[in-house]
Amino acid sequence: MAAGDVVLGENQYGKAECRLVRIDRETPGAPGGRHRITDLTVTGQLRGDFAACHTDGDNSQVVATDTQKNTLYAFARDGVGAPEELLLRLAEHFTTGFPWVSGGRWEARQHAWERIEVDGAPHDHSFVRGGRETRTALVQRDGDDVFVLAGLRDLTVLKSTGSEFGGFPRDRYTTLPETDDRILATDVTAWWRYAELPSGSGGFAATYAAVRDLLLATFADLHSLALQQTIFAMGKAVLEAFPGIAEVRLSCPNNHHFLVDLEPFGLDNPGEVFVAADRPYGLIQATVQREGEAREPRAWATVAGFA
Repeated sequence: MAAGDVVLGENQYGKAECRLVRIDRETPGAPGGRHRITDLTVTGQLRGDFAACHTDGDNSQVVATDTQKNTLYAFARDGVGAPEELLLRLAEHFTTGFPWVSGGRWEARQHAWERIEVDGAPHDHSFVRGGRETRTALVQRDGDDVFVLAGLRDLTVLKSTGSEFGGFPRDRYTTLPETDDRILATDVTAWWRYAELPSGSGGFAATYAAVRDLLLATFADLHSLALQQTIFAMGKAVLEAFPGIAEVRLSCPNNHHFLVDLEPFGLDNPGEVFVAADRPYGLIQATVQREGEAREPRAWATVAGFA
């Protein structure tokens, strides 16, 4: 091959952001009884031998994105379960059903719904969209190697004290004052990689709930000297509690709250009135891992925002 020839590099394709709502009924096929709702946005992309399509327009090995979408809905007919379980089923189907498909990525975001309360009791089949975080899941498959990531995003947290920031270097451009009492607020994005898939009671769902609660408890309990210290402590707590989790990656903007100067109005402000500034913001990101644990860059290849 002559130097400078134009060739096809890495590529993938699929159906993005398929909206899937599954209603599990207490009595299947009947309108009454208690219902449970699962609401997902699913993206699937295939990798493999698709060179002829790109270079020659030969579609003989192209699994149509519409087929990928239809497969998702057909699989949901048998039940969804945890999003990780659904994605693993899809990965197995496409990589074993089409010889030229060597791998891919399947990602899901789960949207929370809460039951509407009527006369103090949760309604059987009426829901309101919850204001909680979005649960996320990602399966990457490369041949026989399968990587499962789980996580969350938009987990908005705030502590009104128990946080300080000082001791940082100062130069002619530094105007930020040191503080021993500040509001600490952030929107947590977290991913964790399973070295061993959860087993036993609850599986993925129980692990997700426990990791989420641990992240929140660590944020709340730690007296923070910096957001960097906080996110390391959050990841460390997860790894210490779950031997089957290999590493945790966190991305947290520092949602600044600045004390409002009320002196022009003849008023004091003893740490009570703040303005919430949405930008610019500090963006703190870190990977928390076990020393000596093998790295798996293929698991993180398409996760935006992390090196």
